[in-house]
Parts: sequence; C-alpha cells; structure tokens
Amino acid sequence: MVTLTATQDKYLPYVLAVALFMQILDATILNTSLPQMAQALGESPLKMQWAVISYALTLAIFIPISGFLADKYGTRRIFLTAIVIFSIGSLLCAASPTLDFLIGSRVIQGIGGAMMTPVARLILVKSYPRNKLLTVMNFAVIPALVAPLVGPVLGGYIVQYASWHWIFLINIPMGALGFVMGKKLVPALFEDTQRLDWLGFGLFAAAACGFTLAVEFGSQVGRGMYGLLLAVAASVLLGAYVAHAKRRPAPLFPLSLFDIRTFRIGITGNLFTRLGISAVPFLLPLLLQVVFEYSPSQAGWLLAPIAIGAIGIKPWVSKIIQRFSYRKVLVLNTLLIGILIILLAQFNDPDNWLWFIPLLILMGACNSMQFSAMNTITIGDLEGVQTSSGNSLMAVNQQLAIGFGIAFGAAVLNLLRERFGLDTLAAFQTTYWILGMLTILSGLYFLRLKPEDGRGLY
Repeated sequence: MVTLTATQDKYLPYVLAVALFMQILDATILNTSLPQMAQALGESPLKMQWAVISYALTLAIFIPISGFLADKYGTRRIFLTAIVIFSIGSLLCAASPTLDFLIGSRVIQGIGGAMMTPVARLILVKSYPRNKLLTVMNFAVIPALVAPLVGPVLGGYIVQYASWHWIFLINIPMGALGFVMGKKLVPALFEDTQRLDWLGFGLFAAAACGFTLAVEFGSQVGRGMYGLLLAVAASVLLGAYVAHAKRRPAPLFPLSLFDIRTFRIGITGNLFTRLGISAVPFLLPLLLQVVFEYSPSQAGWLLAPIAIGAIGIKPWVSKIIQRFSYRKVLVLNTLLIGILIILLAQFNDPDNWLWFIPLLILMGACNSMQFSAMNTITIGDLEGVQTSSGNSLMAVNQQLAIGFGIAFGAAVLNLLRERFGLDTLAAFQTTYWILGMLTILSGLYFLRLKPEDGRGLY
C-alpha cells in the first residue's frame, strides 16, 4: 500500500472523477447528437451505432495493455499519456468529414480512454485500504455523475444552435485540467512485470471484434450467414485463448482470477446485466428525436432525470448495501431495472412526458446502485498483481457489454423494422420488452453470491 501525502489522500479521487467526467460527458453528448450528426454525414440515424460501438470496442481491446503499461512504466506517466491521446482523438473527431473518418477517430479516442479511466481506478485500488474502498470509489464518481446531467442537455443545445463538432472540442480544456491534476496528485506506482502476452492479446482482441461484428452482420438482411460464421470463429478464438492461458506462466488474463468466487460471479453478472442497461442510453435519444420529433435540447432535458437519480442515490449506496447485503441488492435491483426498461415500451405519446420523468429518475438511481455494487464486489477480494489484471478484465468486460448491448439493441430494432415490417415506434417498444426481460433473467445469476460476501468492503 502506497503512503499518500495529506493532499493526495484528500484529492486523489478527483483524478478519477475528471477522467470519468471526460469519458461520460463524451458518451452522453454523442448519444443525444447522433440524429444531427447522421444528417450532416449523410447517414441514417438508426445506423449510427458504430460511432459508439467503435469507441467501446477499442476500449475493450486496449484496456488489457493499460494494466501492463501502468505496472511497467508507472501509473503517472501512463495516465498523462492517455489524456494526451484522448484529446488528440477528440480533435480528429471534430474534424471528421465522413462517418468512416469519425469511426477511425473514435478508435484513437478509445486508445486514450483505454489507459485513462482504468489506470485512474487502479491508482485508487492500490492507494487506499480495503475498508475504505467502497467509500472512496463511491466518492470519486460523484463529480463524474454530473456529466450525464450536463451531457444530454449541453449536447442538445450545441447541435441545435452551433455545430456537432463542438461536442468533441469541449474535451480539450477538460483534458488540460486532468493533465495538470494528474501531474500534481498521481503517485508513480510500479509493479514487477513480465513480458506482455502478445499472442493472448491478439486472440482476445480478435474474439472481441468477432462477437461484436457477428451481432452487427446478423441483423442485416442477407448477411445472417456471415454473422453466424463470425460468431463461430470468435468462439474458436476465445477457446484458443483459454488453451493458451493454461500453458503460459503469465497470460494476459490469468485464469486463476476465476478461482476467486466473488470475482467470477461479479464479472459474469456484470456482463449480462449491462447488456440491457447499455442499450437504453443509445436507443432512448433516438426514440425521442426520430419517432416523437423532439428537438435535441428537449431530448437532452428529458434524459437529465437519469443523472439526477444517479446523483441522489449515491450517498445512500453504502448504507443500503450494509443493510441488505450485496446479494439482495444486486438480485432485487437488477429485477427493478428490467421492469423499468419494459415500462419504457409504454411511452407512446410525446405529450405524456410528465410520467416519464419519475421513471427515469428511478432508473438512474438503480443504475448507479448497480454499478457501484457490481464493481466493488468484483474486485474487492483481489490482492497483489491480481489487482491489476482483475481491474483490467473488469473494465474490458464493462466495455464489451456496452458494445454488445448497443449492437444487440440496434440489431433487434433493425430486424423488427426491416424483416418483420414493424413501424418504428412498435419496433422500439418491442426492443425495450426484449431488453427488459433479458435484464430480469440476468439478475438471477447474483443468487450465487452468499449473504456474507463483501462484508469487509464497507
């Protein structure tokens, strides 16, 4: 455990907060701005998912390297480099003349993001004792929760009254702030490392790309066979990685991580629970603007209650988990999130927006509770070198779930419209039903937790 100065102990969590703020603001602004971006780039709003998926997939692919680089070259150096790369990617996104160029620029952004937030989270895990971990993590994300509140509204006004290019340019001053804070506060932490498992990295990256592309191709008319072949190929690659990891002394992700029961349950539940949750922030702005013809700013204001709920519940997360245990909270909270997603399918009249607000406030609170509980129970029992690899795998898992969730949600929506002939509103409603049911079923996996799991993490 590193010894922090009084200033570092007090303000280090804000470094993670700034990193999260940059990433979350970028994502929330982008979701609200997709219809206008699609019009400017000559694309369909319902086909813009790769502007989001490309970033999430890049994060998933390159996050494993972040842990290795942070251990070998030091947390401070890697964190500062990540902010610079993320800022450069933001500039390129703002200069994008086509969707393909935008996707490529988002990949560069993703490379920076892959080293930024995970390394910041790793710094906190290594710098604070276990009994302060939940409190510190919970506190660190409070300022970052402002981003989902500001993002949709700010993004709506930017694209409505200025230009969508500015949604990326605002990352530049925030990157400068994060760089200054990181240089002053982040400790230079090192761990003994071995040679990076490049073969394992290649197998894992190829499998992740294969699964994501399989969902995308599977939803396109006439390309279903390509999607099936990609899914089979990705499964083979994943199996090859498992076989490789069993033989290699220091694989990219040690399989011994899955010997830790709480990690195994947390990482699996994290993946399946986030599939439904991740699709909603992508689909909801499209529903509001494409179907109900809300202006970007109006859609932004209607998305703001999600952030209000997330902020409001944060001071109570630790107390609720202490009172009811991680097991009860995760099972019941996942059930409630699934029901809330299904309730979104009942929104069929743009004039009935008042009842929409309490539903979204509750959804934001449940999401916030879910993420805090899942993340902490997943990494809480890791020690030593396992902390770096486990933290990286958890972050990879989250981004894969986001990419899979958006790809799956977009695929279902397009299948319902193009193959089954549903009108756009009915397609959105049916998609929410499917996502909600999947989320409810995923919550059953947390029944594998024991009532006493996570008691030392309060």
